[in-house]
Amino acid sequence: MRFISETSSDGVREQLFTLGEIPGVLWTPEGAAGTRPLILMGHGGGQHKKAPDILARARRYVAECGFAVVAVDVPGHGDRPVVEEYDRIATENQARVAAGEELAQLIAGFQALVARRTVPEWRAVLDAVQRLEHVGAGPVGYWGVSLGCGLGVPFVAAEPRVRAAVLGLGGVLASAGDAARITVPVEFLVQWDDERVPRAEGLALFDALASAEKTLHANPGRHGDVPAFELDSALRFFARHLGS
Repeated sequence: MRFISETSSDGVREQLFTLGEIPGVLWTPEGAAGTRPLILMGHGGGQHKKAPDILARARRYVAECGFAVVAVDVPGHGDRPVVEEYDRIATENQARVAAGEELAQLIAGFQALVARRTVPEWRAVLDAVQRLEHVGAGPVGYWGVSLGCGLGVPFVAAEPRVRAAVLGLGGVLASAGDAARITVPVEFLVQWDDERVPRAEGLALFDALASAEKTLHANPGRHGDVPAFELDSALRFFARHLGS
């Protein structure tokens, strides 16, 4: 892991880094020392590691709970180079939707493809970050919706260090098998009028989770209309399950 810049404001330290070809950002309390909970955040499609919703959540988790938060650019996003295979598939999918195919099925197939690369990358990021003295090997949480859910479900299923997860705005088509392997507490978000993920698909993914403790947060509105109070709910959820 190589740190390339560092800034601090309002008690939050931000460090940009690279791990091999993976660009990422780590937020910790200013002057932090010793082990603390760590949250890995997965950004949405077309976004990046410092997208506004990622940044806002990360700073609150650090400032109010004393957590460490890490986010990285998914392949083909942010500071990573274009992936020609992904671009080709996206172009083909646009044409297939125009011809009448279901968007949800195409999204599921694409996310399953990308997850085969991101799951081992994210596990390597956890390894590197938890070796840092100001983070340590504390409990881990995961937050990700939309693309962050499609990639997050297989990651949470594969990573035993994750003790709690906030997921949502994703469907069951590519994730049923992985969801059945998730047993940690989950808070799951559904937008009732989601134009990208059919309501039945989101509810089926929630149902597929094997967690004994899981809560469904269903709100009116379209895919991007998640209400601001869900940030407060996720913060309380992580504080309860990861400590502070």
